[in-house]
Amino acid sequence: MSTAPQLPLPETGSMLDTGRTALLVIDVQNDFAAPAGAIGRAGVDMSAIAPALDNIHALIAAARSAGTPVIFARVITTPETDTRAQKLLARRTGQGPDSIAICRKDTWGAAYHQVQPERGEIEIQKRLYSCFYGTNLEDILKGRGIDTLVLTGFSTNCCVESTARDGFHRDFNIFIVKDACADYGMAAHEASLGALSGQCALPISTHDVLRAWT
Repeated sequence: MSTAPQLPLPETGSMLDTGRTALLVIDVQNDFAAPAGAIGRAGVDMSAIAPALDNIHALIAAARSAGTPVIFARVITTPETDTRAQKLLARRTGQGPDSIAICRKDTWGAAYHQVQPERGEIEIQKRLYSCFYGTNLEDILKGRGIDTLVLTGFSTNCCVESTARDGFHRDFNIFIVKDACADYGMAAHEASLGALSGQCALPISTHDVLRAWT
């Protein structure tokens, strides 16, 4: 399945100006990315996670070197933050109550997986999918004059896509690094990129972001 056509490099670089752009690293946590995490224990296809994670590492390093802000977002939940809608959806789809008990506060599953914010870098804690829902991310970005977001992380068709749509609705320019995010199955990943590219986000490659920032 094809997504949006690749932008010519000079145009891509000009739209990723380091003074107005932030790299957003979404939900790179043990429960989503580690084989022993909640998703891995469920037996789903995690083959795309490791290659995407390698690219995330490269993008974080390039952003830091270029002076592009790096923002780390992760979901932290408790039984008290589980919403009525979440619980009802789990029941209606035949899942047990433990299906939403993921990334619980102060557990190994909620910890970062192979990434770590440096001192002074921004961290966002959320309890549902979008990095904007119930957080002050919008205020942080606008307070720093940032109008462009480069999205990476897991999973493409859930938290990455939700953040892309919410960011676009808040008047941010959204790029998704198609090989630095991943889903638990290529079909879901490609379908999400295809939908977003026609509505609110531009898929680009790690290679082009690295060239723009170095």
